[in-house]
Amino acid sequence: MATKVRLIGVDGQQKGIVDLDEAKKIAKSVSLDLVEIVANAEPPVVKILNYSKFRYDQAHKARVDRKKQANAEVKEIRFRLKIEPNDYEIKKKKVIKFLESGDKVKVGIMFKGREQAHPEKGVGLLNNIVKEIGDLAVVESKPAHDGRNMTMVLSPTQKKVAIVSQQRQESTNKKLNRLDRIQKRQQKRKESDAKK
Repeated sequence: MATKVRLIGVDGQQKGIVDLDEAKKIAKSVSLDLVEIVANAEPPVVKILNYSKFRYDQAHKARVDRKKQANAEVKEIRFRLKIEPNDYEIKKKKVIKFLESGDKVKVGIMFKGREQAHPEKGVGLLNNIVKEIGDLAVVESKPAHDGRNMTMVLSPTQKKVAIVSQQRQESTNKKLNRLDRIQKRQQKRKESDAKK
């Protein structure tokens, strides 16, 4: 256990190297906690702050970082070999919507009865979907026949993924800016209440 620590004050300014007991007294005098920020430094770095607020900020930052990661889900759309043109258009629009939101799409065709004898019609339907979607998607796995089903996986193009990722980043930045403004207002209120 170190007897000397590098102290950072409430305002974020370095106070220098002080005794651990003196740092505790300073923190107690302002009714705040003494928190070790960097343990493996020589001497350890400690900061005077509100520990519960510090933990909340750390948890919030971790949540925001998790949201920033581009998590592509795999959505699934099932077609039938004998599909009506209107139903086909509706399902194709759903595939496009999923791809535009940055998700992968598993497109499946279910075969019934004698339809199983004509897998080439299933491949033709899947290729038709890819052709109509155009440059919005890339075929990640080609059509594969598995028993009564045939599946193919489409993933959004990198350009589209980058756009969605940028939109998510801008959204989280707006939220963070809003939270910063709220925290500053709360800090000003505390300061004005302390002056009264």
